[in-house]
Amino acid sequence: MKADALPPDEGASPEVLALAKVVARLRSEIADLEGTAATTAVVERAKGVLMSEAGLSAEAAYERLLERASRRGRTLMEECWVTLGRVRSRAVPRIVRPATPSPAVVGAQQEPAAWTLGSGPPAAAPLGDEVPSPLLPRLAEGLAGVRGEGDVAELLRAVLGEAVGVDGVMIYAVMPAGSLDLVGHAGIDDALADQWRHVPPLSGVAALEATSEGHPVWLEDPVADARRYLLIGDPPERWPSRAWIPVPCEGPAKVAVGFLRTRPGPFDPGTRALLRQAVRLCGAPLRPGERPGGRGDAHGTGGPGEVETVQRILSTLSEAAVLLTPLRSEAGEIEDYRIDAASPESVDVAGRRGKELVGRRVLETYPTVAGTALWNGYLDTLATGTVYEGEPFTYEEVGAGYPQQSVYSVRATRLGERLIASWIRHDSSDREVRRLSDLQRLGNLGWAGWNLTTNSSVWSDQVYAIFDRDPSLGAIALEELPRHVVPEDLARLGAAVRRLLRAGQAVDQPFRIATADGVRHLRLVAEAQADADGTPVEVHGFFQDLTAQRDAELALRESERSVLVQRGMLKAERTLAERLQDTLLPIPEQSLELAGLCIDVAYVPADSGVNVGGDWYSAIELPDKSALFVVGDVAGHGLAAVGTMAQLRFTTKGMTITGSALPDVLRRLNTLLLHTASDPSATATATMVMGRYQPWDRRLTWVRAGHLPPLLIRDDRATFLPQPEGSLLGASHDSAYGQAVIDLLPGDRLLLYTDGLVEEPGENIDLGLARLADTTRRLLQDGLGETLARTLAAMRAGARDDICVLDIHVPDDDSDDA
Repeated sequence: MKADALPPDEGASPEVLALAKVVARLRSEIADLEGTAATTAVVERAKGVLMSEAGLSAEAAYERLLERASRRGRTLMEECWVTLGRVRSRAVPRIVRPATPSPAVVGAQQEPAAWTLGSGPPAAAPLGDEVPSPLLPRLAEGLAGVRGEGDVAELLRAVLGEAVGVDGVMIYAVMPAGSLDLVGHAGIDDALADQWRHVPPLSGVAALEATSEGHPVWLEDPVADARRYLLIGDPPERWPSRAWIPVPCEGPAKVAVGFLRTRPGPFDPGTRALLRQAVRLCGAPLRPGERPGGRGDAHGTGGPGEVETVQRILSTLSEAAVLLTPLRSEAGEIEDYRIDAASPESVDVAGRRGKELVGRRVLETYPTVAGTALWNGYLDTLATGTVYEGEPFTYEEVGAGYPQQSVYSVRATRLGERLIASWIRHDSSDREVRRLSDLQRLGNLGWAGWNLTTNSSVWSDQVYAIFDRDPSLGAIALEELPRHVVPEDLARLGAAVRRLLRAGQAVDQPFRIATADGVRHLRLVAEAQADADGTPVEVHGFFQDLTAQRDAELALRESERSVLVQRGMLKAERTLAERLQDTLLPIPEQSLELAGLCIDVAYVPADSGVNVGGDWYSAIELPDKSALFVVGDVAGHGLAAVGTMAQLRFTTKGMTITGSALPDVLRRLNTLLLHTASDPSATATATMVMGRYQPWDRRLTWVRAGHLPPLLIRDDRATFLPQPEGSLLGASHDSAYGQAVIDLLPGDRLLLYTDGLVEEPGENIDLGLARLADTTRRLLQDGLGETLARTLAAMRAGARDDICVLDIHVPDDDSDDA
């Protein structure tokens, strides 16, 4: 402030006004001197870095800085800050802050902005390229006069605000527990700053992602960004575009700078490059351990490494303990304490535990502590190093929903310039009472106590609910308890109570009581406390309502009984079905000869399930010396499937023997299934393939009803026969059936089979058919033709469905001649 800028004061004497002008002039001169000293300190630090890294002299280091600045188009101050931005964990001399804002900060907006939105360096400039702009030298000059993150934020907003539309700046530091603390801001009001002063270590926080991943996060679409991130700086529409840029350093970043804009739209490449260079330029003043101690910083305390070490130690404790860092004013007075580390068992009056406490300030979280003996004890411990052990005190919590009063004993010891505070809580809070009540309700149990000396009884609320008793009637005395028990349980409970009262033995006794809602199953667990003579004087324990458990046990027993009965019925049904199937469908132990053909038959029941399937076959000689071959598959299992199988098998034989044409046989079988079902919605269905072979001309006429095609093996080739028309039996009244004719040759083999031979769960049926053709051809090449059907079926052992295979072999002419 200049002397001629003083406002007139009509009430001041001329002597006072003259003195004020002198003081103002001296302040201005001191500010100029301090600004020059701060600038010189930055240059000296940069020279020192080059001297230590490259072994240069002071003059050579200064020349190196000038040469780099000239070559890269920077000012000397900008080059110095860039050089310091590459340094990590080195001591930084404290920069004296001018009494008035640095001219570089105040006058930053006076120069015409050379950047506007959409201008700047080439769009293809990658991160780390130099960005020529007059804004960066101004920023570098301004950094010489900053003290603390707040000044850095103000400087960034002043230099970049008009040029690239930066309306707000927020600087966050990562705390040891992973949370974020707002250490500097500009362009946002105090209410918004207080709202976002502490951000827990949550997922979906862009500032945390920027520090952990080490790359900027650009938020340019509020609607889409809100679905992925927690948008810091409500309301979202106030800042249509935001950017979070980590401060470069070795290892994970510890500081992120946020730029908030009121103008919508994305950051163009030039603006992105400028913001990254600006944050890089501010690297040294913003790194943890190198930041000057401004308002709210802990003077003289160790860096984050010390806090992390303490946190590792506290993490092993089972008691409540926290690390408190004093926060001092510019005058050095302690204004507050910040919790920088906490043991897992540290729980405050609001139920916050462990890491939830880290980053919180004591007076902001527990405001009524100010001015108490505890507060003064903390100050004495920091000043003298003596251990503080306070008397138990009552803390009054003003927050709604928490216990109003709690009693604590606190102990504090000094650790460097910090405090380790531990405490013991003596009282039971309303929260704990609610938890105990919830525990009793969820466990359907309640505690009870009887004083035998005063003949008084006390129950918890849940016991009254268990006994369905009005609380106004009071608790039931222990000796009166048997009166409320059902007669069948009276003797056992009475004996248990006598053992408890006379011998002092603990009891765990189930019993039943009658209530308006019916009989309830209860459990009493109790023990007695005796006097010096061994006489029981008090009984305490709990009642538990086991009614739901007993009902579940009875239901389970009934279910098990029903399962056993059902299992026996299923076993008997399976046995009957197997016997019936063996009677109706005998399987020959060796190949058959029929109409000059060799027939090999195989049948393998399913390996899983308790029911017998409906797969069947038929191979008989007809009156005209021709042969009939049938393979069928009835849907379903059990007696019903076996019954349908028998019905189809015998009907097919009867109609074929009487001379019916094969398509007519299928039509009549379809009608039979449709009209013999007792429930029209549960009509039995079946597939079938049927052929009549004439030995005099070796001609096979065949039909199908929804069945898989026969497999013909001729001259070492395996092909499936083209299928005539024919749908599933029992599916429709309008089903039509055609027939096909094939002349068999000597050496031919024809396989009729059910789907269990080829089907696999989840597999296309074409793959199964192709596998069958390849396997059959290979088995014949290996000389296993005599037992082809049985070999194929055996290879499918363990299948989920029944398997029936009929191998029809036309002997070679040579064998006929023989």
